[in-house]
Amino acid sequence: MSEGLQLARDKMTAAGVNAQAIEVFSHYYAQLQQGVTGFIAEDSITPLEHPDLLADVTVDEDEARTALGATVMIKLNGGLGTSMGMDRAKSLLPVRDGLSFLDLIVGQVRAARSAYGVTLPLVFMNSFRTHDDTLAALASHGDLAVDGLDLDFMQSQEPKLRADDLTPVEWPADPSLEWCPPGHGDLYTALRASGILDRLLELGYRYASVSNSDNLGAAPDATIAGWFAASGAPYAAEVCRRTSADRKGGHLAIRKSDGRLILRDTAQTSKDEMPFFTDEHRHPYFHTNNLWFDLERLSQTLTERNSVLGLPLIRNEKTVDPADSSSPAVVQIECAMGAAVEVFEGATAIGVGRERFLPVKTTNDLLLLRSDVYDVDGDGRLVKVTDPAPLVDLDTAHYKTISAFEQRFPAGAPSLRQASVLTVAGDWTFEADVSVVGAGQLEDEGEPRTVPSGTVLGG
Repeated sequence: MSEGLQLARDKMTAAGVNAQAIEVFSHYYAQLQQGVTGFIAEDSITPLEHPDLLADVTVDEDEARTALGATVMIKLNGGLGTSMGMDRAKSLLPVRDGLSFLDLIVGQVRAARSAYGVTLPLVFMNSFRTHDDTLAALASHGDLAVDGLDLDFMQSQEPKLRADDLTPVEWPADPSLEWCPPGHGDLYTALRASGILDRLLELGYRYASVSNSDNLGAAPDATIAGWFAASGAPYAAEVCRRTSADRKGGHLAIRKSDGRLILRDTAQTSKDEMPFFTDEHRHPYFHTNNLWFDLERLSQTLTERNSVLGLPLIRNEKTVDPADSSSPAVVQIECAMGAAVEVFEGATAIGVGRERFLPVKTTNDLLLLRSDVYDVDGDGRLVKVTDPAPLVDLDTAHYKTISAFEQRFPAGAPSLRQASVLTVAGDWTFEADVSVVGAGQLEDEGEPRTVPSGTVLGG
């Protein structure tokens, strides 16, 4: 065993990291040492072109209810929203009428429980950075938990590795920055290590529906649950038709060597093959990061593989302090949850509409969700009232962080219901009752400016 790996294992043991997680980390560390890139060559795959489509699926209502009754909703909630300048769980960010992602998710689950008469547990996978804030916020939803199940389980943590020698980095200025979560591919190991997987099976649950907590489109869906149960598949991915706006999203493809579905992300594509990756006509479906799996099959597979599913490595290169580009370069070992599609023989995919994919990755996305382009229905679902949704492009120099964004929209989002595009260059603060009609554009005036109340941009 190399010195770097031994130091990393010792550090994880001292921090109380689960033994199964340490073995998974060691598996990927060995790949790093061997120079594994994780690249998936274009000539080794064929595109996924004809998945089942949700629009064509018909499921008997009783079968749908039975399937949903055997399902647990799992939300990935380990992200801090650091790309938007946040330092707590992104799911706590207000989205509509003072309600956060968390509040709306709870509303969606409650509505499904009521409509179908099912227990439908809701469980969050938190990280060491999001656990406390999330549970504090959930305390206001006193009857949410299902008897016998906790509301969350913890994602593992692992040391960031120095890029020069692969030893655990040291950063006395903020020791917490020496650690990182191992990517959402840790879901499977964390489910087992936490005991949640065994407990779900003991309570009679059979299926899991998993999605990101910042994607409010991934509400409980009895039709998909019924389709998945009837398919007999061990695993299914929800995919969407790609557009030019989705060129960077990971896509599913079929591996030529064995005919299995696989996930390919940008980090698994060499620079010279990026034109293939970003061609939305060549690879027409992207992975929404909504997925379903059979809990029994997952348990069996983890047992057979000693908890190491062997998902493809993602080598993520950053600096130890993400806010300080001069801090030491580090490597973070990660893997993608969706890559598990290749582990399960018989895994499949289903094509869903854009209403199932409403992630918030930037303040552009947040402005759109806060605007009148969407309404919130009685089930907590976001309903688009104009189609297509306008394209929003805010100047990252002035709107990238949540605090800067909030300062410039103190009265809330402008009306975008009649807009096709909103492009803002420069530093503009929007007063109340601003509307965009057609293509609205603001140029950089070189100094802070204000869009007065009652203004109609474009038109």
